[in-house]
Amino acid sequence: MPETTYRNRRAVSIENDRLRVTVTVEGGHIAEILDKASGVNPLWTPPWPSIEPSSYSREKHPGYGSDSESKLLAGIMGHNLCLDIFGPPSAEEFAAGVCVHGEGSLASYSIEGEESKLVMRAHLPLAQLDFERRIELASGGFVQIHETATNLTALDRPIAWTQHVTLGPPFIRPGVTKLVIPARRSKVYPTSLGPDQHYVPDAEFEWPHAPNIDGGVTDIDTFPAFERSTGVTGHAVDADRDQAFFIAWEPSSRLAFGYAWKRTDFPWISLWEENCARTIPPWNGQTITRGVEFGASPFAEGRRGMVDRGSLFGVPTYRWLPAKSSVTVDYVAFAFQSGETPDLLVSALQSRGMISAGAL
Repeated sequence: MPETTYRNRRAVSIENDRLRVTVTVEGGHIAEILDKASGVNPLWTPPWPSIEPSSYSREKHPGYGSDSESKLLAGIMGHNLCLDIFGPPSAEEFAAGVCVHGEGSLASYSIEGEESKLVMRAHLPLAQLDFERRIELASGGFVQIHETATNLTALDRPIAWTQHVTLGPPFIRPGVTKLVIPARRSKVYPTSLGPDQHYVPDAEFEWPHAPNIDGGVTDIDTFPAFERSTGVTGHAVDADRDQAFFIAWEPSSRLAFGYAWKRTDFPWISLWEENCARTIPPWNGQTITRGVEFGASPFAEGRRGMVDRGSLFGVPTYRWLPAKSSVTVDYVAFAFQSGETPDLLVSALQSRGMISAGAL
């Protein structure tokens, strides 16, 4: 399949009359789901230069930081895969070569396909996993995605598996961009992320009313309009639903964007908010982004953290990958023009059978 470039990175694109989807060869990131009608890619493009993960060197590239996240940040964009950990490695794992969120966002992928569909595959040697993702454009602004993770070891394993979907400007606008998720039971990440975090650490709440440190409440179904802010919250998808989803909507572009998936595959949505709060390289106080990260875990706590937690609200915080076995998941992404607010979009999509158990 012919390669192209995206922000000076090796990439492959597929497209139809509605959408263009671009994935990076290294890291396998879904860097772009471009809505052709508006010309908007709702996925995050970092403000710093992007390089191939294989070319990263801590000594040569200090501008990306110097910790377990730096190699990922050097090439991150859009929607990246977190497998088989979500969050930081332990000190011992880092010494062995594991980076934040695991190898799936760093590996080199073989990609084959045609105009409207592709297959990408990677071997993850440290995790001893094989991974495959199939992407196919469907009519009506939909993207069908099928993933398979294969355990190459003789051991049953607890794993994290999260779709780290990250939204960015111009789609993300503080005080403007709306978000709908089918969740009520919610919790703030247990520890503060810094002086610009406004939410009470470890507090439980009902979506979308996040409790503030100053005693107030922020409705986080709109990207908060603080001058600077950061924070992470975990949300259990309502247990009475077969299917989960999120829908984000930005009114000036009239673009609705989201994903839908089976709740049993990914029972958690982790929301990450960054609004010019991180001042260390490569963030430098210049980044606005929102992660809508659906997966097997509520927080990016690393392997030990997810196992030690075990469950939250009665929902497991990891999933099992059996010995010498494969597990598959299916989900869809969608992007289309709409003048309707997200709550009305949910009803419209349900009536059309596009976010229901049968849609997957």
